Amino acid sequence: MAKKSKIARNEKRKATVERYAARRAELKEILRSPSATEAERLAAQRELRRQPRDASATRVRNRDSVDGRPRGHLRRFGLSRVRVRRQAHAGFLPGVTKSSW
Repeated sequence: MAKKSKIARNEKRKATVERYAARRAELKEILRSPSATEAERLAAQRELRRQPRDASATRVRNRDSVDGRPRGHLRRFGLSRVRVRRQAHAGFLPGVTKSSW
C-alpha cells in the first residue's frame, strides 16, 4: 500500500493537468506553427514557463487503482502486476487465464 500522501498528491496533479490542458495545447500549437511570429512564440514560451510544474501531464504517475502501488502498472487493467496476478488467480478478471508452456 502506498502512502496516502503520495496518492493524494498524484490526484492533485491530475486535477492540475486537467485544468491547464486546453491552454497548454494552444500554447504548444503556437510554438509548433510555422506561421507564428517570433514575438508570439516568445510570449507562448513565457506563458508556458509561468504555469505550474504540475500542469505538465508527464508529472502524473500511473498507480494501481486499488492500493496505489506506483511500479509495475498495467494500463489494460489499471492495476499493478501483483494485484493483476492475485485477481486473475482468484477469477476476478474475466477472460484472463494463467498460461504455462
